[in-house]
Amino acid sequence: MAKRIPTAPRSPVPASPDLPGPVSRKNAEHYRWGVDCDAWYLVNDEQLSVIEEFMPPGAAEIRHHHQKAQQFFYILSGEVIMEVEGQTTLLAAGTGIRVLPGKRHQIRNPSSVPVRFLVVSHPRSHGDRVDD
Repeated sequence: MAKRIPTAPRSPVPASPDLPGPVSRKNAEHYRWGVDCDAWYLVNDEQLSVIEEFMPPGAAEIRHHHQKAQQFFYILSGEVIMEVEGQTTLLAAGTGIRVLPGKRHQIRNPSSVPVRFLVVSHPRSHGDRVDD
């Protein structure tokens, strides 16, 4: 058997626009929405946004649609009800749903536990929203 030679830990590479560093809720841009809901931009540029969101029990987004952006909602913990064009779907942790541009939708947390989820938008959805 070959003997393993220990290697020194690598130093973190500084972030740059061409080579971004690690991102998490700790260093991401944060904003609040709705009633006591939190969001962190994990990626935020014109063509793509990835947002981690937190919804407390009983919280809901306003029904709306996006003119250009498509979105993918992926549930990390808890479960939500997603309504898209009048059709409701229960999404549990480990599941997701794609919402195409122009489709009216609303996410809500009817449970008694908080929910964490990712929202991936292409292009970025902020500034593209129309409340219904």
